[in-house]
Amino acid sequence: MKFRMLALVFGLMGPQVAAADLAVEIRDSGGQPVPNAVVSFAPKFTLTQPVPASASAEMRQEGTMFSPFVLPVQVGTTVSFPNFDEFRHQVYSFSKPKRFELRLYGQDESKTIHFENSGVVALGCNIHDNMLAYIYVSEHPIVAKTGEDGKVLVQSLEPGEYDIHIWHPDLASGADPILKSVSVSADGRTVSGQINLRSIRSIQQPPAEDDYN
Repeated sequence: MKFRMLALVFGLMGPQVAAADLAVEIRDSGGQPVPNAVVSFAPKFTLTQPVPASASAEMRQEGTMFSPFVLPVQVGTTVSFPNFDEFRHQVYSFSKPKRFELRLYGQDESKTIHFENSGVVALGCNIHDNMLAYIYVSEHPIVAKTGEDGKVLVQSLEPGEYDIHIWHPDLASGADPILKSVSVSADGRTVSGQINLRSIRSIQQPPAEDDYN
């Protein structure tokens, strides 16, 4: 099996007194940005100011596609699945952290699922085979995702030592999800690391014009 190496660069940014901003950039071996990588931080100390968790999130169905392709949430989040298409969808997952099926529902309707277990939940639609998405349910208090430019800015981290966890839909089998430990402080230093991805990428393709006619 062929693997592609991804380089990650972390830089502490700006003046920091009680908190620090951490910029994360993920690139492939060709220097191209890698979107949809989930970056989560596990503090190796007790946070003095716990990060408030978001109680809700949204996975849209629009244009016969899920949006976003990757949705990072925390344990205990309730995700809504609104349908903005003119036809019905039937969303399901067979993933161990959350097996479920949302029976057929139509335009402008929405259903919700509560995610109480950590892990990766792959989504599909029983009606439209092209639809594919992932919900990454994190047990860690801080979680973010890279944008199309392969970057994400994690703001107001409490200074201290963190384990950095990386997940991507194409993370190579057996790859260590813990990239490394990093000390977040005011010293402005930069740390870097690498992860392995499969050369064949998971993608969600828009439907062909006559797929569902």
